[in-house]
Amino acid sequence: MDIGTNTARLLIGRLSSGIIERTHISRSITRLGGGFSRESGISREAADRTVEAIAGFATTLDNLGVKTYRAVATSAVRDAVNSDQFCSEILAKTGIKLEVISGDEEGVLTLSGVISGLDIVPSRSILFDVGGGSTEYTVAQGESIIFTKSLPLGVVRLTEGKGSVDRMEEKIKRELLQLKEEMRNQGVLTSLEGATLIGTAGTATTLAAISIALKDYDYTKVNNMTITRERIADILSTLIPLTPEKRLERVVGLEKGREDLIVAGTLLTLNTMDMLGFDQMKVSDFGLLEGVLLSI
Repeated sequence: MDIGTNTARLLIGRLSSGIIERTHISRSITRLGGGFSRESGISREAADRTVEAIAGFATTLDNLGVKTYRAVATSAVRDAVNSDQFCSEILAKTGIKLEVISGDEEGVLTLSGVISGLDIVPSRSILFDVGGGSTEYTVAQGESIIFTKSLPLGVVRLTEGKGSVDRMEEKIKRELLQLKEEMRNQGVLTSLEGATLIGTAGTATTLAAISIALKDYDYTKVNNMTITRERIADILSTLIPLTPEKRLERVVGLEKGREDLIVAGTLLTLNTMDMLGFDQMKVSDFGLLEGVLLSI
């Protein structure tokens, strides 16, 4: 289980020689980071939504006879002042024990999950995972990590905290410039020459679905597809003038629950490509969830 800042997800599967056979997958957009504040942490309403989703996951585990599981929580929970209380409540009401993981471990697990679903493992890659509360950047040589960093850039955090496109982009650029400087100081930038840029999680898969007007999401059509910067910029120009409600009506491939968040995610994607010098990215439907399963 991956209990993220925007989405709670459950994957049940079997492993054979490191290959995942998915037997069940479900998710619920709970917006755990909605209404988040430094002073009070996770809001009551967001906690209630997430408890309900995890209780449903627990029922599924029981019905399918699953005895072994790992449930991880990411940005919203690790940043919350009421993190311990939230995890205790989840355990008491659902029987599920949550493990709060660091941004670095999130990067490691995500790379493992992404690699398990790639058609070709590139010799060099940079992976970015846009979440609701944070974004992880991981540079890899084959399957080995040479750099990973978690930034406080997430679609819920940006949308609720900054509001306007200009303010969101200002925050994104500031954080990415610091990232680039750190990568330069550690000699990582040279590793990006000839590398493959891989985007995973909801923003990347949503952009892929929109780009091919995928009405009913099918991960087999999205996983491993390539999308250009030009196409992503076109999507952004379509999204920005529309209200969130109109986006759902007019933009095929946009999932309900992401209509107000997709602009922040698209801005983050475009600025990442520009900062790192890429004109296209590979999309992975595999990520943290699969990495967690592989780690059990």
